[in-house]
Amino acid sequence: MKVLLIYPEFPDTFWSFKHALQFIRKQASLPPLGLLTVAALLPSDWEKRLVDLNIRKLTDEDLAWGDVAFISAMVVQSKSTHQVIARCKEVGLKIVAGGPLFTAEYDQFELVDHFVLNEAELTLPPFLRDLELGCAKRIYSSDEFPDIGQTPAPLWELADLKHYATMAIQYSRGCPFDCEFCNITALLGHRPRVKSADQIIRELDGLYRLGWRGSIFFVDDNLIGNKKHLKQELLPA
Repeated sequence: MKVLLIYPEFPDTFWSFKHALQFIRKQASLPPLGLLTVAALLPSDWEKRLVDLNIRKLTDEDLAWGDVAFISAMVVQSKSTHQVIARCKEVGLKIVAGGPLFTAEYDQFELVDHFVLNEAELTLPPFLRDLELGCAKRIYSSDEFPDIGQTPAPLWELADLKHYATMAIQYSRGCPFDCEFCNITALLGHRPRVKSADQIIRELDGLYRLGWRGSIFFVDDNLIGNKKHLKQELLPA
């Protein structure tokens, strides 16, 4: 199976940092951490190719190469997402979609073949089993929250690191608060779940082995949500 992992383009807004990035000769601020993590959850014998539209264009050769397209996006990437889906359908490429945009608005994307919603650690395995059996459903969702202590390191080697301003690492998911302006708890729950210090060290070492010497951005929505783990485990390590 050849999997085309597609990350839609950010519009020219605060989210793109397009104009600021020109000063440091980079094309995007962060790599698509969710897609790279999903890639690590896919069967190891599947071929994988990442196309980040904030770095380069999606080519006809890419579409001809893939057997299936996996798309993940945030709400702000909606316009580009619709365009990507239309191109995939034009060439008959099956589409599997997940991430915040689709979890919140999957009913707005009728051309998508399969939705793997919520957190992939829970919803991707049953989809893959059904796909192998030839009986994959259209929607896979869960109201549970996985133990991210079992989450594999992202497949950084799929990304061309030199084009990014910084790397992204996720230590925790969830937040104990309930701020009215934020939808994080609706997506990831109120209980902060954390990776082990060993996991984070392995992820940092993996980036170092690939030659990364730039900055690291912890993308957690609330890094100090679980103060005990942060102070007693992660920071000392």
